[in-house]
Amino acid sequence: MSAFVAIVKRDLTLALRRKNEVITAVFFFVVVAALFPLGIGPEMNTLRLVAPGILWVGALLASMLSLSRMFATDFADGTLEQMALSPNSLSLLVAAKILAHWLLSGLPLVLLAPILGLQFDLSTNALWVLTLSLLLGTPVLSLIGAVGAALTLGVRGGDVLLSLLVLPLYVPALVFGAGAVQAEISGLGASAHLSVLAALVLVAAVFSPWASAASLRISLES
Repeated sequence: MSAFVAIVKRDLTLALRRKNEVITAVFFFVVVAALFPLGIGPEMNTLRLVAPGILWVGALLASMLSLSRMFATDFADGTLEQMALSPNSLSLLVAAKILAHWLLSGLPLVLLAPILGLQFDLSTNALWVLTLSLLLGTPVLSLIGAVGAALTLGVRGGDVLLSLLVLPLYVPALVFGAGAVQAEISGLGASAHLSVLAALVLVAAVFSPWASAASLRISLES
């Protein structure tokens, strides 16, 4: 676990030296959430209806902005090869990088979502469900995105290919994440949707580090 913690600290430290990458994702999320109410109009019923989808799509797209850089820098400077040759499990080291990615690109969105949700006139319960759905859903985005980033590592036009690979896999998280908030607004209860999101997190957490590590080994050998 010392190697796991070291990788997380390393990635966080490097990201703090390049604050613009973190700020870009947060700024994108804020801009998307702020512009939609201006375009839709001041009708509160309409805003409450579209809020879950807008906030979740904004979070999804914002988290994708840094996916291509998850392994690219380490691949370019040879760090990834050293990680593959180290006695530590590559899957464990990849899991650390995924956690660092979520802390930088997912957690800020979770913290900002309740504040941005106020402009859509969401109730307190709906804001709590929105926060909880993003807390469960954004790790899924990082876990799935890591597999796509590993598969497209070093490929020409990898950013476009990465989007084509991961966007269809993001649909379940998007549907159940936005659906949880919509169900709470409608009075149906969000427990079923949140349970599915929790299941998605568990499945992705088990298979994503292993699949990403296998893909990285293929990229390093090619």
